[in-house]
Parts: sequence; C-alpha cells; structure tokens
Amino acid sequence: MISQVFILSSQGDHLIYKDFRGEAGSDVVSVFYEKVTALTGDQPPVVMSHGDLHFVHVRQGGLYWVATTTSPGSSPFTIIEFLNRFSALVKDYCGSLSEKSVQMNFALIYELLDEVVDYGYIQTTSSDVLKNFIQTEAVSSKPFSLFDLSNVGFFGAETQQSKVAPSSAASRPIQSSREQGGRSEIFLDVIERMSVVIGSKGVVLKADVEGEVRVKCFMPSCSEMRIGLNEEFSIGKSQLRGYGAAVRVDECRFHQNVHLDEFHSNRVLRLCPSQGEQTVMQYQLSDDLPSAPPFRLFPTIERDSGGRYSPRVHAAINVCATIPVPKGSVSLSQELSSPDQSAELKLQNRAIDWKIPRFIGGTQLSALFKLEVSGLSPSSLMEVGPVVLVFELPQLTVSGLQIRFLRLSPVQPAPSQRWIRYVTHSDSYILRL
Repeated sequence: MISQVFILSSQGDHLIYKDFRGEAGSDVVSVFYEKVTALTGDQPPVVMSHGDLHFVHVRQGGLYWVATTTSPGSSPFTIIEFLNRFSALVKDYCGSLSEKSVQMNFALIYELLDEVVDYGYIQTTSSDVLKNFIQTEAVSSKPFSLFDLSNVGFFGAETQQSKVAPSSAASRPIQSSREQGGRSEIFLDVIERMSVVIGSKGVVLKADVEGEVRVKCFMPSCSEMRIGLNEEFSIGKSQLRGYGAAVRVDECRFHQNVHLDEFHSNRVLRLCPSQGEQTVMQYQLSDDLPSAPPFRLFPTIERDSGGRYSPRVHAAINVCATIPVPKGSVSLSQELSSPDQSAELKLQNRAIDWKIPRFIGGTQLSALFKLEVSGLSPSSLMEVGPVVLVFELPQLTVSGLQIRFLRLSPVQPAPSQRWIRYVTHSDSYILRL
C-alpha cells in the first residue's frame, strides 16, 4: 500500500507530489532528500526508513522516483516494480524522461497518477488501458520532424531503404500519432551494456554483457509483429545448427506477450505490441565474448625530479576517461593529440576527466598529463588509477546479435516506417594501471 508518490530532480527540486492516504507529514520530501544525499556512496540503498515511514526509490532520467509506505506488510519489490513501470509510463506519454519534460507535463502526470493509484492501491500501468481515460495532451520539449537529421547518434541506424531515423524520432509522446495524421512507425532497439575489468598487463579479468531488445510502437492499431534474430542464436549449451556465425548467450528472458512457437525452429519472435515502449527480450553473456573488448589502455607513469607524475594514456575511444590521481594534487598541465579533446582536474573527486567527443575506431589518441602534487610520498603512486571509461558505441553489438527482419502481418493499409537501431553502452569499464 502506497502512502505518497513524488518526483525530485537530482538537486532535490520538488517536481511532483501526491499524497494518497495522509499518513505522513508534508516534510517527507526534505527528509528523503537529506537521507539520500547524506550517504557517502554513489549508490544509496533503494529502501530507507525514517521512524515508521519507509522510502522506496529508483533513479530514472536523472530524477528520483519515490514512493512511501507505512504498511509493514508492503512488498518493497512490488513498489520498485511499480516505480519502474510508472516512469516508463511517463516516458510513453511525455516522450522522454527529464526534469524539463516533467515540468512541462505536470498536469498530465498528475492525471496519470489519479488513474494508476487509487487510495494507495495500484490499479494499472498499461498504456493501452490508460489511453481511453487520459485526456491531457503531452507537451513536447522539441517538435518532432522526420527531416531533423542534425544529430543521428544512437538513432542513426540505416534501414534497408538507406534512410536515417532522426535523433528526436522516438522521443515524442505516443499520443502524438494523432497529431501526425496516424503516422505508423515502429522503433526496434538492440541495447547492450558492458561490464569489463582489464588488468594492468592487458589481461581481461571480467567481461559481462547485458542486452535487451526493446520495441517502441507509434501505430494506432498494431497487427502482429515478427522479429527474426540470428539464425545461429543459441542459449546456454544448446546445440548449434551450422547456419552461419554463432551468437551465444548464457541466459535469455522474454516478455510475457511474446509467442515462442517459431523461436526454436526459426529464431523468430511473435508479438502484438501495444502503443508505447516495452522490452521484448533480455539476455546475458559472461566471460566469453565473441571478440576482444573494444578499448585498450597503454599507461606509462613516471616521476620526475620536480615531484610530478606523468601518466601517458593511449586509446581509440569515444569516451570520457576518469583517472584517479594522488591526494594533494594541485594543478594539471596537459598535451593532447587532437584539438577536440579536453581534460580537467576535478579536485573534489581527485581525478582527471579526459573527454573525447568523437573518435574513429581503429586509430589511437594520446595524452600527456603532468600533475603538481604537494606532500608527495612513495605511496602516492598507488593512488593513480584505475581508469574508468564511459562510452557509447552506436551501430554495434558486442554479442553479435542482429535483427534479420522486422515484419508486420497483415500488411498495413498505410505505409509504415520501421527503424532498427543498435547501441552498446559502458556499464562498468575499468582498466587497472
């Protein structure tokens, strides 16, 4: 049973607040933010308590999505699932999750809350059910244009017709299809996140991949969809069939609406997608990647007579590299191999942030950093590293998973646009020095 639901910005600004049962005071927002910011770790616990009041929260879109409960019998997992589904629902109706989109659509979000929760009891989080009751139209922060090709990025996948999906195409409200004259569009995303640890000698100590196939549908009435995966797609130790390059995963989970009658024979998923976004399939791969990790680091650390350290880093990445430095670091001088790079010494975090906005694969970049360190000691060398990389690789899946085809049946009377996109993110990419 939920007492309150509220949404806060990362700075603690009060964006949405709804009290369903009046069981807690009005100061719960400030109490929650004080507790969540008082913790030293980067990942605060999902469940926190203040007297008889329990806070359950998730982070989505850089915002805190919080629910409170005073009922000792309430399941925290149920509330966590509700918050995740509610944030996905807001994303469906508002187009994106950000502080700006929430502020611009506060009336719509309050209307969603009234329909989703009744006196603390969860009713439904289905976009298809709610579209019959929600009357408020979403306000888009950026008008959608199919010809807006200024920033392809993640959404820059080429289709079979050699077209490019604009960056804002899938970040619009699902109800905007009414305003677009019933435009029929479906976006199919294959998203992977890497967790890698590479030792100081270049040996891969850990390499895990978590992936998902996600569908976002803008079709007023969607027929059955068939998604064809790699023919040589195997789960666990299942036998390969010799149909081409093998793609293997350790575990695989499917949405409850996915029909698997054609999966075992032809590697085809069948479903009738509802309007909005849903995850069709999730999979995991551990310690046996089909190819080498995409990025390597070649460090050299030297101490000169003036008491400085000079870590030289080479990489071929589109990334932000965070390099921890010794305590007492005062200033930084740098020599970067290209003008589009930038580096900054963050004294509060005791780290160098080396940013490379865009870089072509198969080449190298280098940087020479010179640090002025006060109170230098022999142990200071041990405080350098490990390096953490944050990156995005569009048009690439590390596992090798590909979409063979995306078909709708029966054929729609109006032409439909089908966009297939791939991206790999770094979830935790660590290189030890």
